[in-house]
Amino acid sequence: MRIAMLAPINWPLPPAGYGPWELVASNLTEALVALGHEVTLFAAGGTRTAATLVATTPHALATWPEAERTRRREFDPGSGLLEGPPDARVLEQLHIAMCMERAATGEFDVVHSHLHVHALVFGRLVDCPIVTTLHGSAWNRATHPILRAYRHMPFVSLSDAERRFLPELNYVATVPNGIRLDSFPMSALKEDFLLFAGRLAPEKGPDTAIEVARRAGRRLVLAGMVEPQHQGFFDERIKPHLDDGRVDFVGLLSQPELVPYLRKAAAVVFLGRWHEPFGLSAVEAQACGTPLIASRRGALPEIIVEGRTGFVVDSVDEAVEAVKQLHAIRPDACRANVETRFSDAAMARGYEDVYAGVTAP
Repeated sequence: MRIAMLAPINWPLPPAGYGPWELVASNLTEALVALGHEVTLFAAGGTRTAATLVATTPHALATWPEAERTRRREFDPGSGLLEGPPDARVLEQLHIAMCMERAATGEFDVVHSHLHVHALVFGRLVDCPIVTTLHGSAWNRATHPILRAYRHMPFVSLSDAERRFLPELNYVATVPNGIRLDSFPMSALKEDFLLFAGRLAPEKGPDTAIEVARRAGRRLVLAGMVEPQHQGFFDERIKPHLDDGRVDFVGLLSQPELVPYLRKAAAVVFLGRWHEPFGLSAVEAQACGTPLIASRRGALPEIIVEGRTGFVVDSVDEAVEAVKQLHAIRPDACRANVETRFSDAAMARGYEDVYAGVTAP
């Protein structure tokens, strides 16, 4: 099948550190190529792929040369032009247009967009179907007007829980995100610490993870990025706990840097306050043979096999009790959960069925 893969352009593929949407698009692209499909990947400069690459921007937005990215906006009297940094909106529109112009010629059987809602408006202008993976974008109510306007187009949810954000969309399948298993080797040997891996944002619940670890008498490792809008939350709720030696903040780690923590942790704690549409870190932890302790929100109950690969809890008290039961979880059961349901190959097979369905006469 001739597939146009429209990736985000915030990071090159595969991303070196943060960039979950880019990582999923990269994993899917490479797995589809391995299955024999003709994939054209529209992505930012610096991308590495076995597919046919169309680099629509010279750099990814997050890795754009700093001198250009931080250039002051000012009027140049000599040229008469307003000078300044590159405009991300303009670059993304150009990125989408380059894909859609080629799709309009009949070059592709299907376009697969990982670009939030921004490619939807082209859906009535090209003959081939545009499949959109939501990546949780429907949780933001501001996106609903455009999603509703194009609700007839084929959408793929990452979990059944994700559909609750906007149930009236035309969901053609649920296809969980998949990972490259060889990047996450299993370890049966665990240490005593608990791990939180993710953005240090209020909805992710790192402060609740700290409370659970303290009450359970375990050390906690915090790995993740602090976004500017959440610096106040970090300073008030996280930073005061970093001075007593029981909580270690290791910052934002690249995937290879995070894997040793995922392999050694007694459990990874996901006690978020929102209905997360998936949980890529949760799957990565399970691949490493590590159990999960997660709140009963969003997709995490769909990832965990209760009592076999982790525990779903409704309170801090239950999470503390779950820590006491971690000895009952077998690392090989966690690994098998991912091999069966959340590998890149399983994801690619799921999307093969999606593409076949939307292109059928």
